[in-house]
Amino acid sequence: MSVHRTAPCRGPFGGEGGQADGTDCLDPAVFEITRYKRPPLRVCPVHLGPSLLMASGVLWPPEIRLIGRP
Repeated sequence: MSVHRTAPCRGPFGGEGGQADGTDCLDPAVFEITRYKRPPLRVCPVHLGPSLLMASGVLWPPEIRLIGRP
């Protein structure tokens, strides 16, 4: 199993460290969203849409990579 498949979902806001509000999703990350001057945001299918709209630094048009399977 790859590292990506065991990565937890960080959506929908994409906070890091102490600013990780709203990242209590227990599902594994399936998608990776590229962000400007921030680490990529790994999210589950449920949080993909909300993350594109609410996470900070998301590029437009968005760059989304499939990193695992649900």
